[in-house]
Amino acid sequence: MNTTLAVGKKKQKLYQTDKILCILLLLGDIVGLLLSLSICLWLQSRQNLNSFDPLNYLFIFLVLAGLYLADTYHPDTQIAGLRAPSRILISSVVVGSIIASLIYFTGVWGKDMVFKRGILLSSLSIFTLWAMASRIWAVKWVRSQAQHSRWLILGADKKAILFGKTFLECSSLGQLVVLITSQQKINELAKSNRVSAGSLNDLPQWSQQAWSGVVVTSPMELSDAQTQQLMQLRLSGVSIYGIPDICETLWYKLPSFLLQDNWLAFGAGFNLASDSISQKLKRLLDIILAWSLFLFFSPLMLLVVLAIKLDSPGSVFYTQIRTGLEGKPFRVYKFRSMYQDAEKRGAQWANERDPRITTVGRWLRLTRIDELPQILNVLWGEMSLIGPRPERPEFDIKLRQEIPYYDLRYVVKPGITGWAQVMYPYGASVEDAYEKLAYDLYYIKNYSLALDLAIVFKTIRVVLLGKGR
Repeated sequence: MNTTLAVGKKKQKLYQTDKILCILLLLGDIVGLLLSLSICLWLQSRQNLNSFDPLNYLFIFLVLAGLYLADTYHPDTQIAGLRAPSRILISSVVVGSIIASLIYFTGVWGKDMVFKRGILLSSLSIFTLWAMASRIWAVKWVRSQAQHSRWLILGADKKAILFGKTFLECSSLGQLVVLITSQQKINELAKSNRVSAGSLNDLPQWSQQAWSGVVVTSPMELSDAQTQQLMQLRLSGVSIYGIPDICETLWYKLPSFLLQDNWLAFGAGFNLASDSISQKLKRLLDIILAWSLFLFFSPLMLLVVLAIKLDSPGSVFYTQIRTGLEGKPFRVYKFRSMYQDAEKRGAQWANERDPRITTVGRWLRLTRIDELPQILNVLWGEMSLIGPRPERPEFDIKLRQEIPYYDLRYVVKPGITGWAQVMYPYGASVEDAYEKLAYDLYYIKNYSLALDLAIVFKTIRVVLLGKGR
């Protein structure tokens, strides 16, 4: 069995910084909002901020929600060419407009000190500058940390080489040191100037250096002395990983080509498939939320029906046979986003600029509104609101042959949205299916209500930013 994930005593030096950075930015935003409100309130009326006033917390919540939906807690990413500071400015304008509208329509203007003229607008303006500055600092800090990321890999079998390639693709600045035996070859990895190799027999010397973590590819091949050395590293605060565990920790996914039967048999997680209580609770939430969504989106769905009818001839709805729980087929319902008879030449994946997609259909796909009729599939028990995306049986045959552990995605009900859908673009090839499955396996292994809640918020972000296809 691969080495069990060891949570070290010290913070991991690069990839754990993503979580740490998000928390620090969130705390910094809360402090910045409180300071901005306090300063503006003092300058305007010489009064201190009332910490028991719920309107203060409503204002803070709306601002933080806007920042989250604008994806500003990942400051080094671009969305539609906009970096975090630009998205912060847009978020502040939108949130400011929403707050102004709420104040106007509820008639609370002037009834509370916080809502007096100039306080909220001034506070939001000061905080916007604060948030922009914090993101600029965060980007510089992340890049400086990435330059010092060094990972030690013990062994160079096929899976280690695949992991190394994935690491180099996902990390632009991280360094790998691979310790091998004299019989092993590392030619594929040695082509990169970010990879160096050494002898596994020199592990005591290498262990004296600073490492972000150690990855053990084949624990059974280590001698007792080398195992003792790893134990000392772990006790000193360096985390020790097996290959699947490090992928799970760094990238929140489980690439199927790096998995092994013994890891799946003995590893933790994958409880949703066997836990009847979790299944029943998930089903109960599906029913309650599906009915709520159906009632809430009914007016929008009526408008969509009218838009599809006016845009192109054909049926409003489109149905397909998809693979469900335990591989059983079922019929899924969607709003039609392609021209009539779009698949007269047979089943095929949709491309980014597929000519078969209608004008209205392109907007439906970008906002994922075309998926709304699947609420009926949820109510009928064929799907869940959250789970792996159901695939077509025609594609399943090919993917099952090419992707190891592909059928694991069907040990749970498919979903309208899911971890793969919010973490990776719409799949249109076997390579995309590999990546989507990696995220699906992570979800199945680590299922929790907290993870479902995270997927809900990320789905809202995808819809608002138009990142679907």
